[in-house]
Amino acid sequence: MSSKIFPESLPSWVDTVGDSEILSEGVPTGVAHVSGLDLEPIEKWARTELDRKNAAREQALRWSRELVRACANSIRAVHRRDFATAEELLGQAHALNEQICSLLADTADVYWTGYVQDAQKELVEASCTLALVKGSALPDPELLGIAPAPFVNGLAEAVGEMRRYVLDMLRRGEVEGCELLLGAMDDIYSLLVTLDYPDALTGGLRRTTDNTRGILEKTRGDLTLALRQEALVEALQAAERAVGGV
Repeated sequence: MSSKIFPESLPSWVDTVGDSEILSEGVPTGVAHVSGLDLEPIEKWARTELDRKNAAREQALRWSRELVRACANSIRAVHRRDFATAEELLGQAHALNEQICSLLADTADVYWTGYVQDAQKELVEASCTLALVKGSALPDPELLGIAPAPFVNGLAEAVGEMRRYVLDMLRRGEVEGCELLLGAMDDIYSLLVTLDYPDALTGGLRRTTDNTRGILEKTRGDLTLALRQEALVEALQAAERAVGGV
């Protein structure tokens, strides 16, 4: 039996591709012409669009990372009570957000992939943290150009930063002002629980709201204990003075 698998020559009815149309790897280049399709314009269009979107995506990713870094440093500055630095860093973050929105204005499919919204959530968190600590108005979402989902999630994340700030105040013995911050935290939670929409629209707000409730109740308990202790200390000091005056 012959060991050959393929015949030495093909039947006459099989159409062959010329040697000049074979690439070095043995792949025919004349397929489009054989089928009668001219795919070159489609390829040129697809590559142009994808190259443009890929370049915009890479730049937006770089700016998003810088935005997140600026917001994190701004929050740290708030906890150090270095408000001037916090505002300066927030200004940089706002500028980066504007650049991202402008860059991706005509590429909505790239804009809504998720990483831009994550960065914007950090921007809202940093902005709200500074505003709450200083007792100023919260940022306007329309002026920021941020969608509802990242905005309300960033607002919820600011509650956690408020807990940290309140605990720092209690450690310093600064009880005054803590109740105002706790009231603001409570108001934010009261808003979040009313936004009962599918997670696809809110970006997982229900879970964030549950976490916010836990943070709020823990902070309420810590503050209540601190106030009770302060009242007890004042009562003991008053008793000491009364005994000493006898």
